[in-house]
Amino acid sequence: MNVRLTARRMTLSPEVKRHCDKRLRGLERSLEAGAELDILLSREKHRHDVEIRAVSRGLNIVVQEENADVFIALNQAFDSLEKKLKKEKQKLLERRRRGGRERAVAPPAEEAAEPAKRVIPAQEFSLKPMSVEEAILNLDIKKREVFMFRRLKSEKWAVVYRRRDGHTGLVEPE
Repeated sequence: MNVRLTARRMTLSPEVKRHCDKRLRGLERSLEAGAELDILLSREKHRHDVEIRAVSRGLNIVVQEENADVFIALNQAFDSLEKKLKKEKQKLLERRRRGGRERAVAPPAEEAAEPAKRVIPAQEFSLKPMSVEEAILNLDIKKREVFMFRRLKSEKWAVVYRRRDGHTGLVEPE
């Protein structure tokens, strides 16, 4: 793990270096050997700002904390980094697990040629009696392919549908 410790507008004391080394030892388990870690400490008036950037294979995390005390800011930043690392590792494990399950469940290529047919229920009907013209308007307004309705005078069911030639078809049971 490559670590760069930078201080801006402040001097880097040995206590701060020791504290960072101590906290980094705990992070070595979470980060890969080739990971790069940039720790930037800066001070403005009475505030200490800590920014940590962790870059590794497929991982780019930036954490920023500020506090009046540099050690508190460092602890908060390292805690946030640990949480984000744990979350990213969990996401990676979930992706790997899901990928394995999907491959195991997938049917062989021979069975994939014939997809199973299924029935999908649709609410494309109206209980209110209406004329054929109103049903065609409903078909156009709601951009449906098929619309079932009750005829205005006879109260019998009828269906209007969009034909492939662009016209509208009407089906009435006998």
